[in-house]
Amino acid sequence: MEGRKKLVLAVIDAMKPAMLQKAVDSGRAPALQLLIERGHHVADCVAAFPSVTPVCSASIATGTGPDRHLIPSMNWYHRGEARYVEYGTSFKASQAFGFKRSLTDTIYNMNAEHLAADTPTVFESLDDADFRTAGTTYLMYRGRHRHEPSTETALTRIASAVFKEPVHGPREFFYADIFSSRRTGCRSQLGLPGVRDQHAGCVGSYMVEHDLFDFLLLSLPDNDTHSHKYGPDGQVTSLVAADEQIGRLMDAAGGPDAFLEDHAVIVCSDHSQSQVEDEIDLFRAFDGFSVLPSSGVRETKAGTAEVAVCPSSRAAQVYVLDRDARATLVPRVVRTLLALEGVDLVMHLTDHPDGEGAIRSEAGELRFAPRGDLTDLRGATWSVEGEQRVLGLEVRDGRISSARYPDALARVWSALRCRTAGEVLASARPGWEFLDWGRSHHIGGGSHGSLHANDSLGSLLWCGTGPESADAREQWTLRDIVPMILNHFGPAA
Repeated sequence: MEGRKKLVLAVIDAMKPAMLQKAVDSGRAPALQLLIERGHHVADCVAAFPSVTPVCSASIATGTGPDRHLIPSMNWYHRGEARYVEYGTSFKASQAFGFKRSLTDTIYNMNAEHLAADTPTVFESLDDADFRTAGTTYLMYRGRHRHEPSTETALTRIASAVFKEPVHGPREFFYADIFSSRRTGCRSQLGLPGVRDQHAGCVGSYMVEHDLFDFLLLSLPDNDTHSHKYGPDGQVTSLVAADEQIGRLMDAAGGPDAFLEDHAVIVCSDHSQSQVEDEIDLFRAFDGFSVLPSSGVRETKAGTAEVAVCPSSRAAQVYVLDRDARATLVPRVVRTLLALEGVDLVMHLTDHPDGEGAIRSEAGELRFAPRGDLTDLRGATWSVEGEQRVLGLEVRDGRISSARYPDALARVWSALRCRTAGEVLASARPGWEFLDWGRSHHIGGGSHGSLHANDSLGSLLWCGTGPESADAREQWTLRDIVPMILNHFGPAA
């Protein structure tokens, strides 16, 4: 790779742009400050919808939305297997479905079965072009290289009794001690929150020191956990900790200047977070329906299950199980969700023969489709009918946008057209969160998942790669990161 810098993509989970700026202004985040000063910073990069980590991670890894990568949410209903999938919304939610099942879905099935096989990840694209790929613990890791479970320590030998199967990931792969492509001396206590960033920094610095990658995805997830507990305004502490790990990579190369001579860097949020003050009890609201229980047994005391209910933090989905009753059940589900205090938007596809989405709120109904004479900030064209206040839309000279719900039409359309998604989607108002299957919540802390700007606008910064100006796009989204990476590596990628 003569003449081309190695590239590090650092994903700081839930990093809120205002908190990044606060951390930099405090002087306690020197690595991020340097990258911003020498590079370019976008403070309003738009997440996928639902703005939960699996969906956004898949968009970062593939450069596509859920209609292409097929990861619909944190908790969802698998129609093909007639069961719920739970990626770990909370400890109690995983307990409701069984820890082994939840872990298997998260660690194995998400990549091997759920992520669309015909949508390549950035690892696969670079592996195919013979670039040296590497990654630390990240939900989306699918690559071309086979990795057996690690038996390096007593703890991993115990874990290998559960995690027995190999996976395919980047060439150098380190996943919570469970998979480790080589001995580095780095430990994560099986991915314990609060230790994960340190593990990533340890592995990353080893990779830099020994020149083991052309592309490294450095996952720094602890900010999300900290923000869930202490709220988004408490992120400075956890962002400073993430900055320290990026600094470790720089130190391994001989300092920031030496590092940036040989390395380009992209840093991004996967989504943001907003403060939670109250809960939405989806299960109580659907008392009048026959809801599929966590066991997945269709025949219940209330009769054959009509719907599957899937809360995912500040978003939710409802699946209609009785396909013959869809025409009556979908409007009933929509009415039920709209009547719930704390629900902001309710979305579904209509029966329009050419395809059409409907979004409803207390302001009325808006219908839209990806055709027409209105152009959004990313150049896509739309037709819009109905109450524009639903999305706070502004239309000027044929241009359509929303400050409250950024890139709303494209994000909702992608979510609705995802074939693994529910028939009806819901987004919570600011301050509200859906109780999960373990009846857990983040009241007093932070959460995410909604279409609202509070959850959806994150930071994207780059140094030594990418466009020469942040103005290269009028609106940046997570879908732009993979093209930036592939462009960095040139035609071979």
